[in-house]
Amino acid sequence: MNTPSRPPRPQAKAVQARQGSAAVHPSPALWQLLQVSAQLVQAVRAGRSLTAEIEGVAAPWRPGVQSLTFQVMRQLGRATALRAQLARKPPPPAADALLCTALALCWQEEAAPYPVHTLVNQAVEAARRQKATQAQSGFINACLRRFMREREDLVAITDADPQALWNHPPWWVERLQAEYPADWSSLLRMAQQPAPMTLRVDTRHHSVAQYQSQLQALGLSAKAVGANGLQLAKAVPVQQLPGFAQGHVSVQDAAAQLAAPLLLQGREAGRPWRILDACAAPGGKTGHLLACYPQARVLALDVDPQRCLRIDQNLQRLGVHAQVRTADAAKPESWWDGAFFDAILLDAPCTASGIVRRHPDVRWLRRPTDSAQLANTQMQLLTALWPLLAPGGRMLYCTCSVFRTEGDETIQAFLQRNTGARLLPSPGHLVPGQVPTGVPVVDNVLGEHDGFYYALLEKDLA
Repeated sequence: MNTPSRPPRPQAKAVQARQGSAAVHPSPALWQLLQVSAQLVQAVRAGRSLTAEIEGVAAPWRPGVQSLTFQVMRQLGRATALRAQLARKPPPPAADALLCTALALCWQEEAAPYPVHTLVNQAVEAARRQKATQAQSGFINACLRRFMREREDLVAITDADPQALWNHPPWWVERLQAEYPADWSSLLRMAQQPAPMTLRVDTRHHSVAQYQSQLQALGLSAKAVGANGLQLAKAVPVQQLPGFAQGHVSVQDAAAQLAAPLLLQGREAGRPWRILDACAAPGGKTGHLLACYPQARVLALDVDPQRCLRIDQNLQRLGVHAQVRTADAAKPESWWDGAFFDAILLDAPCTASGIVRRHPDVRWLRRPTDSAQLANTQMQLLTALWPLLAPGGRMLYCTCSVFRTEGDETIQAFLQRNTGARLLPSPGHLVPGQVPTGVPVVDNVLGEHDGFYYALLEKDLA
């Protein structure tokens, strides 16, 4: 997956404060978890990535904070609308984030992670215990007590607000309605559900059935998805997966598992293809390419040095090798040696709108203009890399977005400009919850996958 460049990280003091607090309280109280969760909500509202922010939370606190914050992100539209009913004028940002955090966690009593009265009491305690919200602790208490008294009426009022009803920005809802008139509501509902944990079995070590038996022996239930995938009934830490450290299995969504077989189908037996993985981090697709085709000579690029380290680490775990370089794929004059590639994988930067259930903050970080801006970036990459492809070679373009601006519209525009490019049978836009067509899978068709787009292009021999 390749998303736009990370927003700026928080100031070091804020990260150290969270880590320092965790060191003093290795087993945090709920009010402490709520404090940190609210800080992360405030950071997302300021345009920062939740993934990056969670990395700054001390390890003992991270699972609890992530669980709470993910739930808040999925209910933030409703919480914001409820706060607007309780207080017409927003309180200061820190207090607003804490109040909305509490409302998001307790507005659906049956889905609340703790009893509602406990959440309310602990949210007020969290307000009292930190300087940024002490002055508003009484206000937060009054709002939450009123919400408990008037819950049904307040929820009914906010049902009229599309952002509250669907927990996505209105422009996002409208775009899905326009582009997926039959599926928009199911896409929005699925985005509210936590994504399953899907594994890709490296069949150099075990068959899918053999690895499934190993999981069952450990009490881990899994069902087959795709050609080499297993979807766990319940997510577990990777350390619990047999053979994970030895590269026998990787965590990879079923949609992402299609990239390698799509690009490699029809390759000439015995000839080591020269392959470019143009936006390779964190290396999941790179590793899959090499697992399927070990003799390939792969160049893996990423513009971020730290993300290149992730590629190296993942390939080392899998026991495969690629040349990894820090470079901007859109500027081949700075890294290309002049030798043509037989195949190119372009996993282009996108809005990540297809993986919002895995990254629930994405919906609040994106803006209506992002798709068009990213489509320009995608076209620049296609235009820069296409001349590097050998005649008869293939390029697989993909994004983890459901927005057509970043998928079919980009490819159709590219084909109009490049008459020497031919679109081969391809999955196109993969809609979560639907079995895709046009994929190289004879049996075990996908039962679960993220939103994705694939287009396989072939270059004329002339």
